Amino acid sequence: MSEERTDEESVTEEGVTAADVRHVAGLARVDVAADESERFAEQFVAILEHFETLDEVPETDAEPDLTNVLRADEVRDGLSQEEALRNAPETEDGYFKGPRVS
Repeated sequence: MSEERTDEESVTEEGVTAADVRHVAGLARVDVAADESERFAEQFVAILEHFETLDEVPETDAEPDLTNVLRADEVRDGLSQEEALRNAPETEDGYFKGPRVS
């Protein structure tokens, strides 16, 4: 996490600060209000503790002779373009037409 810390920012047990939360939120392009940063820092520590718990789970040996229990692939005729587009709400030039994305 960020190494820059001010005196007024409290540091949680794992060293996560509100500034760290704001930094990660900025990277994710998520708006976080200043008053939410402290609460999210505490929640972030709780999440990290759950990951530490996963480290305590013992590893098991994988079965060496695992086999695919699914059916074999079969080549079948697909839909024609006309059949595929039949129930589409909108089409254009033989393709599905979706909403405009800005």
